[in-house]
Amino acid sequence: MRKFDTKVQHLKYKVLREVARQAWNDKLLQTITDIPKMLVPGKDATMRCCVYKERAILAERVKMAMGGDISNPNVIEVIDIACDECPMGGYEVTNACRGCLAHRCEDVCRRGAISFDAQLKAHIDKVKCVECGACAKVCPYSAIANNKRPCENACKVKAIVSTGNGNAVSIASEKCIACGACAYQCPFGAITDKSFILNVIDLIKRSDNNQKYKVYAVVAPSVSSQFAYAKLGQVVSGIKELGFFAVVEAALGADMTAYAEAAELAEKGFLESSCCPAFTDYVRKQFPTLARHISNNLSPMAVIARYIKETSPDARVVFIGPCTAKKAEFQKKEVRPYVDSVITFEELQALFDSKDVDITVLSEDLLDNASYFGRIFARSGGLSDAVRQGLKERGLEKFDYKPVVCDGIEACRTALLKAAKNISDGNFIEGMACLGGCIGGAGCLTHGDKNKSDVDKYGMTAFEKTISDAIGVLK
Repeated sequence: MRKFDTKVQHLKYKVLREVARQAWNDKLLQTITDIPKMLVPGKDATMRCCVYKERAILAERVKMAMGGDISNPNVIEVIDIACDECPMGGYEVTNACRGCLAHRCEDVCRRGAISFDAQLKAHIDKVKCVECGACAKVCPYSAIANNKRPCENACKVKAIVSTGNGNAVSIASEKCIACGACAYQCPFGAITDKSFILNVIDLIKRSDNNQKYKVYAVVAPSVSSQFAYAKLGQVVSGIKELGFFAVVEAALGADMTAYAEAAELAEKGFLESSCCPAFTDYVRKQFPTLARHISNNLSPMAVIARYIKETSPDARVVFIGPCTAKKAEFQKKEVRPYVDSVITFEELQALFDSKDVDITVLSEDLLDNASYFGRIFARSGGLSDAVRQGLKERGLEKFDYKPVVCDGIEACRTALLKAAKNISDGNFIEGMACLGGCIGGAGCLTHGDKNKSDVDKYGMTAFEKTISDAIGVLK
């Protein structure tokens, strides 16, 4: 069974695996320049113009696997030499144009950018065109295509900075929300997220050597939709094989967050969720006047990490999940005291293989800290369902609960625009930047429709059936 969706993901994984392998063996500084040669051993093993360019690009990937440019505040960076200069055609008329008589494209174009040749075929004047797309919407033959580059198409906040010839060169930090959509969609892997995998290895090795602290792994509930080639209990065992002292569900933090946000919503009357760091970052950057409505609660990751450190002061906490935006969140001053590092599921797979841990042969360990409601945070709509349950368990059923479930950043934008104009459809905005929710995160191994059902099945196996039961264990 394939572990990854794309070959680009697999290439990224191989670099991470080799960097991690050398780090475990204390040989990283000695062999770092050899990793590109290890991965591209011969003159024919390349997709580029020559093996030397391929190795140069891999050297940049190695740098990203080692933490990237520390002077760059973004967790998403561009490997400019890997960008293949995707065409920047914008809207163009294809051969499907039939030269019809209606000329609806001409009628809707307010800039006069549409003209016709002797065969009545339409043409677009790029000087006049403003890329509004009105012509494409009315064409009965769908003959007008928008040739946007994959990264620009994926980035809904327009944070990609490009050159005139089509190269992506950087990410605008004032716009970027670190969702990683551009990284996942780039066919050449020219955009990628910084890795903190070396930090995690260092934490584990220091823990093993001096035993002054224990390293806890906080695992996102979307893990239930990943590692399909093994059982969830084997994944838990594998994490402990790496040297983690214990594995805790972030879903337990989700239970705590939902219970708290239910009370906050009832008190304030209108609330925006605080669980998705890409969403909260989007609100602050694009809708600053609405930032005051973001829940005062920390995200589930930070909430459970705080609890771990309050009860075990010598603990170190590593979050493992699908989210590149978590890499930006854990560095914020309000979260940094509780979370020591963050890695994705892609990086966890690299860690397993860097130590030759075959999780399929391991016995199953338990992962049973949270309720059904905490676990379904992983998919779109789960947070809203959990807050509804929180209101019920708090005896606040009379509150007129009207959640607005935002599946993806475009849906978030629509809901926030309405809220800004005081015409919102509801009083609780569940913002999820990734389509499908956390199961669509850029750091997932796989992205698919079945992931939602996997999360629901995982939720149903929870021993604790209510939020109160789950968080009662903590009291």
